[in-house]
Amino acid sequence: MDTLLSILALLCCLTGVAGCFLPVVPGPPVAYLGMLLVHWTGYAHFSGESLALWAVVTGAVTLADYLLPAWITGWLGGSRQATRGAAIGTLAGLFLLPWGLVLGPFAGALIGEMLHDRSDNAKAFRVAFGSFLAFILGTGLKLAACIAMTVVVVRTMFL
Repeated sequence: MDTLLSILALLCCLTGVAGCFLPVVPGPPVAYLGMLLVHWTGYAHFSGESLALWAVVTGAVTLADYLLPAWITGWLGGSRQATRGAAIGTLAGLFLLPWGLVLGPFAGALIGEMLHDRSDNAKAFRVAFGSFLAFILGTGLKLAACIAMTVVVVRTMFL
C-alpha cells in the first residue's frame, strides 16, 4: 500500500506543477494532496504544524492567483471600473479556457478603464498590462509552491 500511495503522491505533485499552466487543474491543492498521500505512508510523517503551514501556503497562493490582477490594477492607479473589470475578466476567463485566463484580466481591466476614462488610452493599457503581469506573478507563485512541495515529497520518499 505504501508503494501505491507513494506513486500517487508523486503523480499528484507532478500534476500540481502542470496545473500551474493548465487552467483546468488546481495546481497547489493537487500538489498538497501529494504531500498528504506521502504522509500516510510509512516513509515519512510530517508534523501537524508542517502540514498546516503547507495548507496555508496552498490557500494563499491559490487565492493570490485570483486576487492579484484586481489588486495590482488598483495599485497602478486603475479606476474602480478597471479593478472590477479585471476581477470580472478573471472569472469570465475561467469559461474561455485556456486563453481566457491569460487575456481575461487584461481585457477586463482595459475595458473597465476605458469605460471610466476614454481620453487616456495609455493609462488604460498600462493598467491592463499590470493586470497581465499580476497573472504572471500569480502563476509564478503557484509554480514555486508546487515545486517546493514536490521537492519535499521526493526528498522524504527517497532520502
